[in-house]
Amino acid sequence: MITREQIPAVLDHPVYDTDGNKIGEAKHVFLDDATGRPEWVSVKTGMFGTSESFVPIQDATMVEDHLEVPFAKDKVKDAPNVDVDSGGHLSEDEEHRLYEHYGIDWDAAWTQADQPGADGWARTGDVGMHSREGTDASGDAMTRSEEQMHVGTERQETGRVRLRKYVVTEEVQRTIPVRHEEVRVEREPITDANRDAAMSGPDITEAEHEVILHEERPVVETKTVPVERVRLTAEERTDEETVTGEVRKEKIESDTPDDMRDR
Repeated sequence: MITREQIPAVLDHPVYDTDGNKIGEAKHVFLDDATGRPEWVSVKTGMFGTSESFVPIQDATMVEDHLEVPFAKDKVKDAPNVDVDSGGHLSEDEEHRLYEHYGIDWDAAWTQADQPGADGWARTGDVGMHSREGTDASGDAMTRSEEQMHVGTERQETGRVRLRKYVVTEEVQRTIPVRHEEVRVEREPITDANRDAAMSGPDITEAEHEVILHEERPVVETKTVPVERVRLTAEERTDEETVTGEVRKEKIESDTPDDMRDR
């Protein structure tokens, strides 16, 4: 349970759900009129906090610098729309719808509130009336409030890039020299130098001599070799964007009688 003394630590601090998901920022705490205990907290949700949802705070706890509520993020974001600036109070219909949304038994809460010293949802005779911390006006003094715009960033996935390797076939041409043998008939006269070799055979006979010819032919062979490594890296760049919003503020003026203005 959150106490009144913990309210400053709650306001403008993150609110998380039971699974550790951030819901938004706590903006207002509503107190029970009868007991003065914190009963509801409004949470700014959505892009740049454009929506505000009500969450029961009875079973919430402060964990370090944030508030944890026993409800899922989607449950809180889908809560019935309630006018936060409705005079600092929740109407009976608004509170009834919130109880129903969060599964809190309306009749059981009313019965428990009638028990002296009950530690549950304390009630008043006027069901659903709650005061908002810091907006009261009493005596001859009045508190002036205004809205402040807080601009932040939200990280979102914009796309995915992947590397894909596939095989293509290209035709490659290379020119290489190839050699081959050709037959050439050489005739030489009989001389004293070759006479003995020429006369070593029979005088007249038939003979046959064979010469084997050779040639080179191109041979194609492929071999796989690594040529480069390719990787993806994400570079973070900072741009500036101008965000426009509307904020409201209260102004105080006095209605002074005419006979007192010149004094």
